[in-house]
Amino acid sequence: MSGAAVSGATTLAEAVAAATARLGAAGVADSRRDARLLACRLLGAGPELLLAQPERPLSAAEADRFDAWVARRAAREPVSRILGEREFWSLPFGLNAATLDPRPDSETLVAAVLEALPERTAPLRLLDLGTGTGCLLLALLSELPRATGCGIDISAAAIEQAAANAARLGLGARARFLRHSWEAGLALPGGPGPGGPWDLVVSNPPYIASGEIAALAPEVAAYDPAAALDGGPDGLAAYRALIPAAATALRPCGLIALEVGQGQADAVEGLLGAAGLRPLRRACDLAGIERCLIAGKSSNDAALRATASGG
Repeated sequence: MSGAAVSGATTLAEAVAAATARLGAAGVADSRRDARLLACRLLGAGPELLLAQPERPLSAAEADRFDAWVARRAAREPVSRILGEREFWSLPFGLNAATLDPRPDSETLVAAVLEALPERTAPLRLLDLGTGTGCLLLALLSELPRATGCGIDISAAAIEQAAANAARLGLGARARFLRHSWEAGLALPGGPGPGGPWDLVVSNPPYIASGEIAALAPEVAAYDPAAALDGGPDGLAAYRALIPAAATALRPCGLIALEVGQGQADAVEGLLGAAGLRPLRRACDLAGIERCLIAGKSSNDAALRATASGG
């Protein structure tokens, strides 16, 4: 539709109004917000332009691009994937088809970890399992000035994206990203340099039950990578694999922080306890859902082994 943004619109205000209507008809929640976000990115400006210059005409190139973006959003592709970027912990993160789209719920884990750490200036070694965009690790490193960390992921494309995000955020010197399975990653030395066991292990593993994925919102089911969603028949397969390995890889008094799905906190806490890890706290997201569990490793290895074996 050369020269007209949506439904014959030729000005910024008309384009946003027409896009809002089209997205609403497609079942997009907050359709006006999404239309405005796309328009702002189109023009490289903030929302104040929409207020100050509503009658600004769109060029043919701008109209065509906006039309294409609105069509993609109407097909339920998330705005973040259309633009290739999502803000997380007030930091910009690029994403690609191999990475989970970072969401505000996961900021619960970052906040809970920062509250649990006794000393933010300590030279901690962090490991992020299934790092995706690197958002958990990099958000934590941005708040922990002497910490170093490693993010692992089975996807080479995810590792490439996470490394690019670290460089963009000026954190590349304190973070490395490697393609590994969880088990192999847990055996890596801590931090970018030589080291020992990990001070902190974090993860947002796949936790959606396999049979529930198709019923998720199209923005999730159709666009997030299946490997980052599918937690097996009951949604707990990843926890069963990573928790026992993490228990052996943590230093004494080290912490593990896990994102969990709605209604999973009790089951995951049981798995932590069975591995000899002491549950320390739960944190809820803004909707009041228990979203993060933090557990610690005892400084008494003999007591840890006895607890893990039921002794």
